[in-house]
Amino acid sequence: MNHSLSHWSPQFEWILQMINVGVHIVNRSGQTVFYNEMMAQIDGLERDLVLGKNIFHLFPSLTDESSTLHLALTHGKRSSESIQTYVNMKGKRITAINSTLPLYEGSEIIGAVEIAKDVTKIMDMYDEIVDLRRHLIETNRRKKSSAGTATYCFHDLIGSDPTFRQAVSLAKKATRTQSPVMVCGPTGTGKELIAQSIHNASTRRDYPFIALNCAAVPKDLMEGLLFGTNRGAFTGAVDRPGLFEQADEGTLFLDELNSLDIALQAKLLRVLQEKKIRRVGGGFEQEINVRVIAAMNISTKEALSSGIIRSDLFYRLNVVTVMMPSLIERKSDIPELAEHFIRYFNEMFGMDVKGISAPAVQNLMQYPWPGNVRELEHALEYAFNIIDGGEDMIMEQHLPAYVMQMDKEAASFTSKADRSASQDIDLPKMLEELEREAIITMLDKCQGNVSKTAEALGIRRQALQYKLDKYMIQRVYVQKSAKELSGDET
Repeated sequence: MNHSLSHWSPQFEWILQMINVGVHIVNRSGQTVFYNEMMAQIDGLERDLVLGKNIFHLFPSLTDESSTLHLALTHGKRSSESIQTYVNMKGKRITAINSTLPLYEGSEIIGAVEIAKDVTKIMDMYDEIVDLRRHLIETNRRKKSSAGTATYCFHDLIGSDPTFRQAVSLAKKATRTQSPVMVCGPTGTGKELIAQSIHNASTRRDYPFIALNCAAVPKDLMEGLLFGTNRGAFTGAVDRPGLFEQADEGTLFLDELNSLDIALQAKLLRVLQEKKIRRVGGGFEQEINVRVIAAMNISTKEALSSGIIRSDLFYRLNVVTVMMPSLIERKSDIPELAEHFIRYFNEMFGMDVKGISAPAVQNLMQYPWPGNVRELEHALEYAFNIIDGGEDMIMEQHLPAYVMQMDKEAASFTSKADRSASQDIDLPKMLEELEREAIITMLDKCQGNVSKTAEALGIRRQALQYKLDKYMIQRVYVQKSAKELSGDET
């Protein structure tokens, strides 16, 4: 059997064609010798036109100094995940994140390879968002109106539960100072509502409120988005203020701070301590006056023990900590929240739903609400979409099926417990049965997606994977899905 690399060359080429990143290989003269389909899509060129062509012919906007492939060929320079914006031979502007390596034969450079990820659409989108936000702020300032985008105030926060009211009370006290605030709680508990309320009740209310979800921005673009860029910072970079500059005198809300890259956390800490920012590629620092409110959707203990967040940054932001309770911890607020959402959707849809029936409320009270208040809102919106025109009350049948299913399972569990009242009860086993059924229900709801199921259940993916193996749930789910696809209901 032939084990030489040359024997596997066709397989290697097939793999490079199939992977979902662009691959561009040039020889020592800078001529293209390999160019996969993904790279062709990124660059907007046909492979047949590219093969054999020099990099400067293909991308005339590049120079000896700006072409990472040329630098790899001539100086052996490696680059890792550098942002490049360039124009191809057809005049199309592309932004990509490139990693480039020289290729050696012994000590001699014989070529170079570039691996690219297309971020053109993402970059264009963020450019538009940043520009629109800046124009909005400037327009509002000229009109001497509120430049902020915060719409919620403390009177919009619904609930009478003592734990919830305690969190709101602490947030109100935080409005009297300029100290950073950390808001912690599961997804869907209203962390941004708290942040907006703090802003609108503070002396910064007439200045910008800017929110950024740290999990939604690629780490390669985050630094420029936060701190701004100067022309020449990277190929295609332009002079643009970052969110700190745009939020000057106002509030910057950093949601899901635990998703922020560790290296950027160090730069954020420096900004918080010195109250100065330096644009990417900039030669000087400028003072900023911004209050930072941060939020995390995991516990502070987990964030610190796992190293997800730097301890020095955490303690700098953790001057005031507002802990938002999950909806299951404030179940007594469910009827009040339901009535609030009914009024809200009546106004939104132009309907006149009078209220919700007692059995339907009971269903809502039985469900564990892993998505918290946001999930409750979506459940009520679902009811408004399916209620008939002549009906004016939300009934059990108008609620999502998964809410009804949980109520049936709770009733079944209660029935089992009642039957066992006169016998010895194996409580751990009963709890395991309930946990298993809850996981299966949520796995069905998330269509078998383990990551989404873990997030909905409020546990780590690794913990859910352990439980799936423990209860052999994935096997059950796969069998069930196969039956549904084949139309077998038995």
